[in-house]
Amino acid sequence: MKTINISLEQLRMARTPINPILKSILLSAFILVGLSVPLQAQDAQYTNPSWWFGAAAGANVNFYRGTTQELNNDLTVPTAFRHGTGLGIYAAPLLEFHRPDSKWGVMLQAGYDGRQAKFEQVISPCNCPQDLSTKLSYLTIEPSLRFAPFKSNFYVFGGPRFAFNTANSFTYKQGINPAFPDQIPTPDVEGKFSKTNNALLSMQIGAGYDIELSTGDKRTKAILSPFISFQPDLGQDPRSIETWTVSTLRFGAALKFGRGHKVPQQAENKAEVIAMALPTVFTVNSPTNIPVERRVRETFPVRNYVFFDLGSTQIPDRYVLITKDQVKDFKEDQLEIFAPKTLSGRSDREMTVYYNVLNILGDRMNKNESSTISLVGSSEKGPQDAKLMAESIKQYLVNTFGVHSSRIVVEGRNKPKIQSEQPRATKELDLLRQEDRRVSIESASPALLMEFQSGPNVPLKPVEMVTVQTAPLDSYVTFKVDGADEAYAAWSLDIKDKNGIVQNFGPYYSESVSIPGKSILGTKPSGDYLVTMIGTTKKGNVIKKETSVHMVLWTPPQDEMGMRFSIIYEFNNSESIYMYEKYLTEIVTPKIPEGGKVVIHGYTDVIGDTGNNLDLSIARANDVRKILESALAKAGRKDVKFESYGFGEDEKLALFENKLPEERFYNRSVIIDIIPASKD
Repeated sequence: MKTINISLEQLRMARTPINPILKSILLSAFILVGLSVPLQAQDAQYTNPSWWFGAAAGANVNFYRGTTQELNNDLTVPTAFRHGTGLGIYAAPLLEFHRPDSKWGVMLQAGYDGRQAKFEQVISPCNCPQDLSTKLSYLTIEPSLRFAPFKSNFYVFGGPRFAFNTANSFTYKQGINPAFPDQIPTPDVEGKFSKTNNALLSMQIGAGYDIELSTGDKRTKAILSPFISFQPDLGQDPRSIETWTVSTLRFGAALKFGRGHKVPQQAENKAEVIAMALPTVFTVNSPTNIPVERRVRETFPVRNYVFFDLGSTQIPDRYVLITKDQVKDFKEDQLEIFAPKTLSGRSDREMTVYYNVLNILGDRMNKNESSTISLVGSSEKGPQDAKLMAESIKQYLVNTFGVHSSRIVVEGRNKPKIQSEQPRATKELDLLRQEDRRVSIESASPALLMEFQSGPNVPLKPVEMVTVQTAPLDSYVTFKVDGADEAYAAWSLDIKDKNGIVQNFGPYYSESVSIPGKSILGTKPSGDYLVTMIGTTKKGNVIKKETSVHMVLWTPPQDEMGMRFSIIYEFNNSESIYMYEKYLTEIVTPKIPEGGKVVIHGYTDVIGDTGNNLDLSIARANDVRKILESALAKAGRKDVKFESYGFGEDEKLALFENKLPEERFYNRSVIIDIIPASKD
């Protein structure tokens, strides 16, 4: 038997270059995200299933790398084969589970997996061409975790791959030396590879998109799901000898079927409507027009964190960095001059304040020459990388604002002192880890910090600015269904105008919801509406309740000045409000005018369960309200009216986007609007 010597360089070259394949996966994923299929609008009579059954089929593009020379105990070829490509067929029945509105699900496919290919031709020592092809194939079992990051039809998946060899035949051909054309050809050799691994454990990742083929009036739902996946060569060694490995890029589609549950229909569709009394009261509060353009003096907190992009220790370009010559022109009350290059499109003015955090810090340190700071970096790559992040901020403050380097201490850590990723956390880890890659600005200098606070998570002193408020919260139309949590699985609204045009809102799961008047009225100054609340009980029955309401559009003229304060929370925390108690009592409460109104609204970011986030936002708003009411009571005041709301992660009402860590941090807040008493 011929001895095979393989160099380290050959081993290095044997591995598959996966960068082009990963680029193909990403490109295909973007294409899948962009897919949209227009369906005929119909009222849904059946819910979308949670369980799906069907079959998947596709083409495997197989890539061979490594060394193959000893084909079996009887045949060792003169020259080793190293590279090959080919197409194989993939076909498998499938089982899939994911709830209609959930990001997470599981998938299982088990079937035939063809890894056929042909090696690239090599030349033997006799100058004869050699060819080798194989019909390698497996029975494969592929369980996967499915994740729909946007709660849409696009999803990604990944998991292990268990493969059991079913075919390992080969065909070997040796041609003749072209210099001797009369030479008798060597017969083709057909055989089976020896020392084949009967079972393999590897992995796969991929992306797909569900295209709905059936409409809401069909109980049996059908979905066509084009997909792309990649099985790297890790663990895919066909034989127990030599270094032959296989990686595969798979393109295909799955056809899935499921059966939905019947949705209780409304009266016009001849479904039963229960006209029985339930322990619920349906009310609508439509405020009269607020004839002012409400100018707001907003006290906006400056979060003391600078978030860094993954893989970079440089300050991200979304933060405003000025030149040394611009320092003399920098003023906190004219930050619009130093706006970021790009903004998210929501709360632009507030984010302009935050993205000037380093300029605000440098300006304040120059005005308070005894102040000192610590820049504490946190990086998943370790303290050294984190220290480089902190050092980049120090150099900016020293070189641009002329702050003496002795006033700035830098430190590196693996995790921030107050971290977003909690122990044993398993969900949305990418978002949480983005938030933990940051530099915290810490100081013991009161001139830099928010009043009455100390500690590593203390925001910098707020910036005051005057803004014009769009339709304020107290101009929203509020729909309230007392007892809805117990009586209904969900409820929705039909709002009909005098011309018979119906608008649909919902479904809702909490007892109350507030909708901007403009969403209902459009550009009309006012209107009369018949509002129908449609509640679906937990047993599937439908309850309808109606009421008439006159709505007036909020329109601006110009003479009222309100005030706004913000309280920022750490991740998943409603109790940190008590560190703000002195601030709320001694700074905010005295600014509430006699006979005024305080509207408090709580928010969260999108991380976590929707229901829990709603409860968390309500708890935060109520904590603030209790402190303010207690402070007013101690002052002997009973002249202030309070309203409090919790909006959870509702992205239509959220103050900021949720794409970047700083936006999510600012969405974990309670807003306090102080409204002067009416002059009427």
